Amino acid sequence: MNMYSQTARFDTGRALTEDELFKIAPSIFATTAHESRSERFAPIPTIEVIRGLAREGFGVVGAKQSLTRVAGKADFTKHLLRIRKMDSDASYAVGDTVAEMLLKNANDGTSVYDLFAGLFRIACLNSMVAAIGNIDSVKVRHTGKNIVDNVIEGTFRVVENAKLALAAPAQWSQVKLEREEALAMAEAARVIRFGDAEGKVDSPITAGQMLTAHRREDAERNNLWACFNVLQENTIRGGMSGVRYDANNRRRRMTTRAIQGIDQDVKLNRALWTLSHEMAKLKGVDIAA
Repeated sequence: MNMYSQTARFDTGRALTEDELFKIAPSIFATTAHESRSERFAPIPTIEVIRGLAREGFGVVGAKQSLTRVAGKADFTKHLLRIRKMDSDASYAVGDTVAEMLLKNANDGTSVYDLFAGLFRIACLNSMVAAIGNIDSVKVRHTGKNIVDNVIEGTFRVVENAKLALAAPAQWSQVKLEREEALAMAEAARVIRFGDAEGKVDSPITAGQMLTAHRREDAERNNLWACFNVLQENTIRGGMSGVRYDANNRRRRMTTRAIQGIDQDVKLNRALWTLSHEMAKLKGVDIAA
């Protein structure tokens, strides 16, 4: 399910209704745990958190849910929500970058409750997870009391964190990259995307392909922010083609697939953010300072 629903628009955007959410991700409404969980497992009803956040002015503008082949488990599986402060006075322009919340949860034991900051660039809605320091997210295990209150309280701490991340577009766009520096980042992104546990890459996709821009504004700029966005788009959206040979030396053409899994999406985005953040520091810019 695409996270970028019509409600996520910045000109006529609104929050998804509960009826719309139920059609997209019914596991949001689970108030009990899946039967595979023990009595010690405390379900966290995402819908109750959504309602609590709504009272604080936040709304869900995008949602998706993991698929399962296990009968009866669809009502409990992992889901990811995109949450925005619904400010009627806010004005946005194409090219602006805004901070939003991403909320992940599951009541089948496949995920803790995880709330973290995300950056979205208007026009292409390139999302990413901003990992800043050691307090980039609020994680709540499915145990204990006052869970909803803890999550809502943690939301505002994440919002403050997101303000730091919002400095990236302005600061990183001033960091000029030489071609060799961009290629070094692309090679690291290539390992992040295609490398095995030991970092070995068995893919015909090259670092140069990772730097292929799909938007004119990115192609015309040789700065860190543009490089980050190009690498992110190619890593997450897929669509890169290459040629490989099988065991019989037969030529096979392949095309990379888009990242669909919630956990892999989050992991790759965090890694790309860290890579870009470290390059910024090497170039004398640290948004956490």
